[in-house]
Amino acid sequence: MKRFLLFLCLSVSISVFAQTAEKKDSIPPKKWKFSTKITFLLNQSTFLNWTAGGANTIAGNININQEFNYKKDNWNWNNKILSTYGLSYVDEKGTRKTDDRFEYNSLLGYKSKNNWFFSFFNNLRTQYSRGFDYTKEPNVAISDVFSPAYLSFGPGMLWKKSENQFINIAPSTSRFTFVSNEFSGNFGVDEGKNSSFSLGFNLSSYYKFNVAKNITMENIVALYADYLDKPQNIDVDYQINFLMKINESLSTNLGFHTIIDDNASTRIQFKQLFGLGLNYII
Repeated sequence: MKRFLLFLCLSVSISVFAQTAEKKDSIPPKKWKFSTKITFLLNQSTFLNWTAGGANTIAGNININQEFNYKKDNWNWNNKILSTYGLSYVDEKGTRKTDDRFEYNSLLGYKSKNNWFFSFFNNLRTQYSRGFDYTKEPNVAISDVFSPAYLSFGPGMLWKKSENQFINIAPSTSRFTFVSNEFSGNFGVDEGKNSSFSLGFNLSSYYKFNVAKNITMENIVALYADYLDKPQNIDVDYQINFLMKINESLSTNLGFHTIIDDNASTRIQFKQLFGLGLNYII
């Protein structure tokens, strides 16, 4: 929990830094743009003398989406931090974690011609707290903060039509996977070691558009093939998010997240999230 609070403070501090930077001058520099969106997703169900049965549940997620982007002349530098944490309480089962994610994305581009840029990307993915397999008794720990943590970076070419539509191709991507001693031997890290290295092909894309009035669809795709180990096994990370706006403060959020990674699991990972969102934009 202490490490979770540390990461949360880090995310919030970046948000505060962004606001402070904007307030230093009455007219903020046009080359930097900062934004922070905080969303609370709430789900709740209560049963009393309900003959069909059911368990009382309450669940909540907090999502923090922060962007700080630089643009001047032929240079573009986009930075995004995605933080998500969720808990649920179910009668007789207690409190359980439902979502946990920390991700930092950086994409630097120098314009070449038309919509093409020379690029360099950096990605860091991990989680805030310990994860368990709740299907086993007693519950078995399967992950922890920085176990695993993935650090990827590499040069490439970026096709960017707008902030809402781009594809980055990085054919020489370095990826490091980190784990603690407890999880050594998992996530593609050899037994007795705390890290592994791979070199491969990375493709990432982002596409956001309006499906209908007040309904936005967001697609985020990341593909990775390791040249050094089974390049035919392509890692897939695909997210689809729907935002149905009610007003400036309320929205209905629906998200699907699919991960295919043989080093993490032999099965396809799938997550779906739906709830009423309370939005706060800075």
